[in-house]
Amino acid sequence: MYCESCGSQNSDSARFCRKCGLELSGEEETRVAKRASDLPIAAAADVESTIFSISPTLVFVKLGYVLAALGAILLVAIVSIVLPAIIPVWVAILLGLLLFLIPAFYHVRQKLVRYTLTASTLEFDSGLISKTTRNVPVRRIQDVTVSATPWQRLLGFGDVIVDNASDEGGKAVLKNINSPREHADMLLKQIRRSDI
Repeated sequence: MYCESCGSQNSDSARFCRKCGLELSGEEETRVAKRASDLPIAAAADVESTIFSISPTLVFVKLGYVLAALGAILLVAIVSIVLPAIIPVWVAILLGLLLFLIPAFYHVRQKLVRYTLTASTLEFDSGLISKTTRNVPVRRIQDVTVSATPWQRLLGFGDVIVDNASDEGGKAVLKNINSPREHADMLLKQIRRSDI
């Protein structure tokens, strides 16, 4: 019996489609099933909808900006009080502003990493000039583990470790993401849907 929604072949005794989950009825066996390629473009776009798209947390980057601001103020204060004859104040201000380059570097680095879960794949994107995308099919994921150090738990973020059934037997890690348990649950729900 073919599903009238997605065109997948199912056993004659099946009540639900194994691919899309639509309830099957025996009377509709003789209808011509629509294949995925026959679907309108809008319907095909819904099949590959994005479930979540996240970047690593910016908690430490924000903390870095705060520390850079405190360091800049302290540097300008020390130079203007202790060493005004040796180092001009404008040099101290310039050095203080240069401290902001450190958290800015990590901010850009964090923003260049993106984790996206679609209906069929988990994508790992990284890079600016040279971009790398790693795709892990959802149906190949074997295990999802949430890991968080005490500091990560305190600040509400952690890692999601994904074991997949690739030839290399690799692991993929969604590092330092906010609400890792919620994202792991969404991933597990998608894995269950793909197994139907």
